[in-house]
Order: sequence, then C-alpha cells, then structure tokens
Amino acid sequence: MGWVIRSTRIFVGMIYSDVLQTIGNTPIIRLNKVTRGVPGTICVKVETTNPGNSIKDRMALKMIEDAEADGRLKPGGTIVEGTSGNTGMGLAIAACVKGYRCIFTTTDKQSREKVDMLKAVGAEVIVCPTNVEPEDPRSYYSVAARLARELPNAVYLNQYDNLSNRLAHYESTGPEIWEQTEGKVTHLVVGVGTGGTISGAGLYLKEKNPNIKVWGIDTYGSVFKKYKETGIFDHKEIYPYITEGIGEDILPKNVDFDVIDLFEKVTDKDGLVMTRRLAREEGILVGNSAGSAVAGLIQLKDKLNSNDLVVIICHDHASRYVGKVFNDDWMRDHGFLDSEVTLQEIINRKRQRVLVSVSPEESVSSVLEQMKSAEISQMPVGEHGKILGSVTESTILHHLLADPGVRERAVGLIMDPPFPKVGIAAPVREFGELLRKPNAALLTEDAAGVLHIVTKYDLIQVLS
Repeated sequence: MGWVIRSTRIFVGMIYSDVLQTIGNTPIIRLNKVTRGVPGTICVKVETTNPGNSIKDRMALKMIEDAEADGRLKPGGTIVEGTSGNTGMGLAIAACVKGYRCIFTTTDKQSREKVDMLKAVGAEVIVCPTNVEPEDPRSYYSVAARLARELPNAVYLNQYDNLSNRLAHYESTGPEIWEQTEGKVTHLVVGVGTGGTISGAGLYLKEKNPNIKVWGIDTYGSVFKKYKETGIFDHKEIYPYITEGIGEDILPKNVDFDVIDLFEKVTDKDGLVMTRRLAREEGILVGNSAGSAVAGLIQLKDKLNSNDLVVIICHDHASRYVGKVFNDDWMRDHGFLDSEVTLQEIINRKRQRVLVSVSPEESVSSVLEQMKSAEISQMPVGEHGKILGSVTESTILHHLLADPGVRERAVGLIMDPPFPKVGIAAPVREFGELLRKPNAALLTEDAAGVLHIVTKYDLIQVLS
C-alpha cells in the first residue's frame, strides 16, 4: 500500500512583502514511471519553485542573515562567493532585496546558462579553471577568498564551511519533509556537494526517527564515498567529471559523515540520461544532480521494501542545463545519447511520418505499387482501425518465387503477424533488440493516438 503524500500548508489571499518570503514550502511528488519496479513509494521534493529555482535559496538567505546578525556583513557591503551557479543565484536575489553588491567565482565547466542568469540579477562573475588543485591561487575557492580579503567591506560567505548552510536545512527542509510525509518518510536521498542539504535535513529527520536512512549520491571523480567508507582522503579518486552540483575534491565542513549512512556513486552518463527521462516520462524539469540522485536510488533498490517511503531531493531547474543535458548534439558529442534514444526522438526526425497501411483484401500487385510509390519496404495490414498483420518486400518475394500467380491474390492470404507495438517513450535499450530479430519494423502510438511505424533504417539514421 502506497503512502498518500499531500501538502499541509495552503495559503489563501496572501501577498508577500518581497520575493524572499516565497522561499521554501516546495512540493513532494511521487514518481510513477522512471522508478517502475523499485520497491516502495518513491518521491521527489522539487525545489524549483523557490524564487531562484533551486534549493540553494534556503541557505543563501540564511548565510546572509547570520552574517548580518554577527556584524560580518554591513549595509552597502559586498558578498563574495565561489559557486557552481545556484548558491550565487540565491545570494544575488537576496542581495537585490537587501542592497548588496555580489561578486561570484565559478568554474569553466558550469553551463553558460548559469553564468548568464547570475549576470541577469546583477552579479559580477569571474570564471576560473576547473582542473587545478583547490589550493591553487587560480581555483575558484582561492580567487573568492582573495577578493574578500582585498575588497573593502566585503565578506566571503564560503558555503562549503559556513555551518549556516547546514542549519538552514535543519530549520526548513527537514521539517517540511517530516510534515509533508506525516512522519512516514523512511529514506532521504540527496546528491552531495557542499553537504548542507543532506546533513541538515538528515539530522532533523534522524532526530525525529533514528531509523530513517540517509543516503548520499556521489559522482566518479569525487572523494566522498571512499572517505566515508575508509576515512582516507584519496587524491587518486579526484579527476574531472561532467555532472554539476555534486561531488567534491575537498571535504566541506558542512558534510556530516555521521548523519550520512552510505554514499553511492553514479556515472555522468547514467545521471544525465535519467535527468532527460525525468523530463520526458514524469514531466519534471530538473537539473542533472536530480538525475544522478534518482539513478543512484535505482542502483540501491535491493535495499528497499514495499513499505518504504523515499524522498529524493531535486536541487534545481532544467533551465540551467538547456545547452548541455537537454541538447541532443552536446549529449551525442559526449557519448551520452546512444543508449537513450527513444521512439519519440526517432519519429521526430523521420521525413515520412504518415503511416501507410493496406487492407487485407487488396491485391499483392497493388501493395507492391504502393510500396514503390511511397519508397518503403514494409507495411501494416489492417482495417476498421485495427492492425491485423504486416507485409514486407521479403515476404512478397518469397511467395512470388514459389507462385507468380500470387500477384493477383489478396495480401491478407500471405501477410505475416503484426509488427510489435512499443510505447513511444521506450529507449533503444528496450526496443532495439526487437529490431535485431526478424521484425522489419515496430509500431508505436503518440499522445494524440496517432499510429507510427519505426523501421531498422529509421533507427540506423538516428544512431549514425
């Protein structure tokens, strides 16, 4: 029996005094397709409804308010931060309201959209190289710290080691999850970067119920998993990776390894492909750290049972990644799209989309003429909206060689079984094997109920 997830906070007739009051109270949504076959009820907490479209708005505001309270940040001051984009957005939005200047450092692996959006809200952005040691004066950590020292009335908030980050999620994210699931949550799954979300929310939930499992999702090229399992900071674990927002080559003070029960690593490819599947199959437009978190949860499915209620954090919005994850050319160039091609994509790229079919009463000679005219070599056979069989050039040739007189007979007498029918969202890993077999084609139906045919040639055109 699945859990019923509902929101417990409804606001009617409320006018917010500024955009900062809209932070938090984000929805929890059950996944229905991408986690099919995974035991339990699998949900995502979608943080894209925050004003900066990310969970980082929560801790950005908390870090600013705490810096104001203790005197580090004074009126007219400058906020300096190293960010992959989302924390900077949260800080910049708060700075707009409160009247601060923002200077952010980021890495050259971040999406162009993130940098452009930071500039759109008035931030100054300095792009630093990714492939340098954290201590290197060129790293985005080092550049941010230097600027804060050199500029007057400036503060380096340092989301990695500033425990206001963790506290923000202890005070807001954790209580929301507990309330929204009516205390039934059994697992919290979070992609780990600075560690604030998983450590703060995880601590709150474990204080409510020590049996709740907190699972961190890591990426290959990051140090977290090995450090958790061995206590060793292994520099050999560090190498470049594409996934944004999770994984680190340092150990931020916000990561509380005692709260996190285990880490699971997810490849760039698996995380990116799942991000696209969340959009296409669930209608949930989120960033690649969310895709990694869902993919990691699926890798851990053997640790779940039917009574579990899992909440996965979706940190940010898909709009940050339009030029990468959601760009087919970029995905292909990096070798990530081949195993994720769907029937929908093949249909979108077909020149001939109109399905040509024949009735079983039509003569074989008529069918051959239609094949020649349409430049096709296979057709469904049906009538009254129902597919009864199929016919191919190979089948016709076989019968003509045996009896040339078959040309004038009804094609229904020689037709083969119908082509297999597959869901339009199916990826190539699910339908590719069907086209390797004697099947000349597949049939699929789109959202409007229109039937389409996909042939071996169509698949070759997309993959080549």
